[in-house]
Amino acid sequence: MAVTVERSIADKTCIVGVGETEYARHGGIADKSEFRLCLEAILKAAADAGIRPDEIDGFASFGYERPEPVLIQAALGIPEMRFSNMVWGAGGGGCAAAVMNAAIAVHAGLCRYACVYRSLCQGQYERYGHYRPRPRGGPHMAPFGLMSPAQMVALTTRRHMHLYGTTTEQFGIVAVTLRAHAQRNPRAVMRGKPLTLVEHARARMIADPFRLYDCCLETDGACAVIVTTPERARDLRIRPVRILAAAQASNPGWGLGPMGSHNMPIEDYASVNSRVLAGHLFAMAGLGPADIDVAQIYDAFTGIVVMALEDFGFCGRGEGGPFVAEGRLAWPDGGLPVNTAGGLLSEAYLHGLNLVIEGVRQMRGTSTAQVADARTCLVTSGGASGHKSALILGH
Repeated sequence: MAVTVERSIADKTCIVGVGETEYARHGGIADKSEFRLCLEAILKAAADAGIRPDEIDGFASFGYERPEPVLIQAALGIPEMRFSNMVWGAGGGGCAAAVMNAAIAVHAGLCRYACVYRSLCQGQYERYGHYRPRPRGGPHMAPFGLMSPAQMVALTTRRHMHLYGTTTEQFGIVAVTLRAHAQRNPRAVMRGKPLTLVEHARARMIADPFRLYDCCLETDGACAVIVTTPERARDLRIRPVRILAAAQASNPGWGLGPMGSHNMPIEDYASVNSRVLAGHLFAMAGLGPADIDVAQIYDAFTGIVVMALEDFGFCGRGEGGPFVAEGRLAWPDGGLPVNTAGGLLSEAYLHGLNLVIEGVRQMRGTSTAQVADARTCLVTSGGASGHKSALILGH
């Protein structure tokens, strides 16, 4: 099943503000609560858009967000909240879908300015990568020793290696390339810590084939984006970034995918469940993979990036590893620069909303690894999960 926004809706919505707190390793922010960080990100997004915080009248989030909109409304003195929404389940797969829901709300006139936010303090609450029976799918998966996301996704990645000859060195190239992008980004947790292929290969094993640097960060921080209509954006001081397409979908038979069942069809097992999603997304935008100038691909694990390149049509099935090995993801001249701020592997893990923010920066021309003349950016949400969503942003 797939759910998409009508093209007329996508063409009539835009992102006008982005805000981020500092990002730190889990436990690295001890003097601020997760709720305070959430408010800080929202205030920064409002300031970036050039609106007062009390003009925000809609909220959308995802990924089991804790700060509730009514509490944010009270804390920020917002006189009227007209819309609030949480994407059902999906973890990071709901990120782009939350932006889509905000776009639906402003286009339908349910609210004027919708704020999409995500706050995540893994030092104050649970660590998502920690080894333990999982709350979702745990009772089914724990008897098989699958107690962390790395273990669960390792199986689909290992299948890809078996079918197509994908190598751990190709995964290392993903990690090293994104770490190089992070060295230019002052917000990145891993700035100042460059990575080599030798270091990647020597790192401790987490869940075969994933070593330490194949796995995303565990981060404290918060970020937010503000969505409105182009008509309202004309009165603001900043150039809006158009939402050219937004979609959420799941391939047939996936259920919760590797995060809760591993009952996917075998012919689709070595993928990230995005082929149906990609078809709807590109059709809505009237574009194809060759029209994408830069991409922000959900990189909870390096293997996910390799398989996503195939699912979204940048290369054929089984060709993701060679595509990466050719240096195609590198900035500035790789052909398809990916995760230009460092991504979830090297900038921060905010369940993917920081990827949306980097997409906005690319379209504004303000990225620390700016792609020359970039006019389109793909943003994907979710790893090898059962629920996926994505955006195409435009200059």
